Amino acid sequence: MSKQIKVTNEALAALAKELDELANKKRPKLVERLERARNEGDLSENSDYSNAKDELEFLDGRIDELKHVVENAVVIHKRNKDGRIGVGTKVTIKANSNKEHIYEIVGDWEADPVNKKISHESPLGKQLVGCQVGDKVEVEAPAGNLVYEIVAVD
Repeated sequence: MSKQIKVTNEALAALAKELDELANKKRPKLVERLERARNEGDLSENSDYSNAKDELEFLDGRIDELKHVVENAVVIHKRNKDGRIGVGTKVTIKANSNKEHIYEIVGDWEADPVNKKISHESPLGKQLVGCQVGDKVEVEAPAGNLVYEIVAVD
């Protein structure tokens, strides 16, 4: 049995769009390129054939990966009626320095720390999930343990 992959509606749509683009547009063009290169003769010295073959292998791997994610995806709807943090919620936390940070808790496939989207499986995400305003969480970091207070949950 495959592990369920938690995603938001937006992420699932983006992954399905990428899968469609790769499988139905990019792959046929690459197969055509490979066929043209194959028809050029000696394959041992044909760099276009070798490159196209490598690209097709990489592309097929990505297509398989995306198919797996889409087939095993469980769409998480933002449910914050009880004020607890979960996938799809935004949380404002305050660090020891009293500086506030706002993060969105997302599934692994959506994680983008630069844009303040952290996975529910990340060290901070794991500590935050299930908590509510006023709770404090401690996260182990290379510089030592950090304590965060939850200020708001949206």
